[in-house]
Order: sequence, then structure tokens, then C-alpha cells
Amino acid sequence: MEAVVVYESNFGNTRKVAEAIARGLGPGSHVVEAEKFNAGHLKPGQLLIVGSPINAWRPLPEISGWLEALAPDALSGIRATSFDTRVKSFFHGDAAKKIAHALEAAGAEQAAAPTSYFVEGKEGPLLDGELERAEQWGAQLAAEKVG
Repeated sequence: MEAVVVYESNFGNTRKVAEAIARGLGPGSHVVEAEKFNAGHLKPGQLLIVGSPINAWRPLPEISGWLEALAPDALSGIRATSFDTRVKSFFHGDAAKKIAHALEAAGAEQAAAPTSYFVEGKEGPLLDGELERAEQWGAQLAAEKVG
């Protein structure tokens, strides 16, 4: 399926999740770091997935920066969703929901509810089973697009 997974990562965990999601999406999916991403290259009908670790209760500045720069209709015709990586705790913020709101503000249609993947401690590693769960989520997104 034609999809782009955009991410920013501090310690490599979010990158690993982005790659697992792309594997689940299958052929035609691409993984791109936020600083190398150009939303102007998206085509209507494509799926955009954006991910970031939580940093001070929000996405990393690289993700926030390009999301804030998007025009209100920049993602018109694009299906989008988001994810974050976080420590499993009661008080942690929610980068994925903030990303989802910004994507919708730029005109994207919500493809799925935002989701989170969990790491052990600030730097990781990812908890057991999280990469498999990310790959399954990508496969589910691909099936929903086709079906």
C-alpha cells in the first residue's frame, strides 16, 4: 500500500516502531525521518503515519515544527494517524493525540485512533512484543485501506 511513516527518534526506539509499522503495511510503504519529509510530495489517497517519543508531554520539536508549518488544507485527501513511544506510567503526556489533532487541522482524514508503544525507562529498550504489535497495526491499517 502507498504509505509514508514519518518519525523522529531520540534513542532509536521510535525509528524501530516506524520500521515495524512499515513492514506491516507492506510494499509501497516508506519510512522517513521528520527532517527529510516534505508533505508536498504526498498524493491524495496516501496514508500518512507520524510518530514521536514523548518529550516534555508533547512530540519532539522536529515533528511539532513541520506540523505547525502545515497550511490548513495541506493534507486534504490524505488519510493519517499517529503513534508515540513512552514509558508506561500514570503521568506522561500524549504526543500521539497532539500529532493527530495537528494532522486533522491540516485537513487529513483520521485513518485510525492514535496509539502508543512502550519502552523500558527513558532510553528503552522497547518492551517485549511492542515491535510485533506495531507490525500488526501496520497490517491492520493496510487491510482497512484495501477492504
